Amino acid sequence: MTAPARYILARRPGLPLDAFARRSGLHPDMVRRLVALGLLRCRPAAGGEFWFTPSELAVVARIQRLRTGLGLNYAAIGLVLDLLDRIEELEIDSRSRRRSRWISTV
Repeated sequence: MTAPARYILARRPGLPLDAFARRSGLHPDMVRRLVALGLLRCRPAAGGEFWFTPSELAVVARIQRLRTGLGLNYAAIGLVLDLLDRIEELEIDSRSRRRSRWISTV
């Protein structure tokens, strides 16, 4: 008699809503609200459930710091997050330009 076939289920990269909410310390409804406001990115699954990348936990931590530390509302938080992302892009670009200039002078 042969052994029954075993099937390996592919794991989805990321965290489902409940696990993400637990790790972030937020209520799932609050996570849904942040998604609706465009402050968090997620991938909807076929069943309508949200899936989050682990990097979004850092975004939640940043949102919480802005909310509690500066008392910003969610519209202002969205603006600040966009500006911080843009600053990071400009710093990366500036570093790469300095590096390429340094290499060309050597």
